[in-house]
Amino acid sequence: ILSPPAEDDAWGYDERFVRASQPALDALYDRWWRVTATGTEHLPASGRALIAANHAGVVPWDGAMISTAVRRHGGRDTRALVLNWAFQLPWASVAIRRGGGVPASPANARRLLEEDHLVLVFPEGAKGISKPYSERYRLQRFGRGGFVEIALRTGAPIVPVAVVGSEEIYPKIADLPAVARLIGAPYFPVTPTFPLLGPLGVVPLPSKWRIEFLDPIETASYGPEGADDRALVLELSERVRDLIQQALYANLVRRGPAFI
Repeated sequence: ILSPPAEDDAWGYDERFVRASQPALDALYDRWWRVTATGTEHLPASGRALIAANHAGVVPWDGAMISTAVRRHGGRDTRALVLNWAFQLPWASVAIRRGGGVPASPANARRLLEEDHLVLVFPEGAKGISKPYSERYRLQRFGRGGFVEIALRTGAPIVPVAVVGSEEIYPKIADLPAVARLIGAPYFPVTPTFPLLGPLGVVPLPSKWRIEFLDPIETASYGPEGADDRALVLELSERVRDLIQQALYANLVRRGPAFI
């Protein structure tokens, strides 16, 4: 399915590639991770929105599962903002782009929203996906609130999303920064199975997942000039962070044991 794209758009998204990939994603969603998605009624049926989620798991399977939930329950595709280094990986970059991934930048995010896409962002960035297992489900800092500025400038509502389950798929117990620098990656993880088991170590563990889409936070009433109000930007950023953090704790209780 990595043949030259036939139906790609200006961003490299290929609907045929996504349809071909969906059975594998559905198997992961239904059987491997047994995902329960709630709050999907909060997804807009049309128009732009910024979906902001917690990020974890060493490898970004959370983005694929959120997109699968949106496609199933909202009937729409998402465009995920992806760290630039991922596009340097020879085969992965092709799959990421054709599956809806776009290099993370304010300009790309703004243009996507102006085209009325659903845009998926992870405000924690690499800090979230690379944190050790001992810090699981503790949100990292959301930076300077750049995602909020983009939402304000485009009038896009922000839909906070809490993902439980992704922290257990690759429990990170250490990091090898020298190897990370060698390959140009932000981190190189050591887990109980990787690199000890070689290729088998990249198989994610079958944790049980919950994905909750929370009430949207509207931004249009502030106007584009709201993006220049640092107090407002930081206030909205902290509100999104607090909502996701509380939803993570609640969904951990609802899920119960991670692997049963």
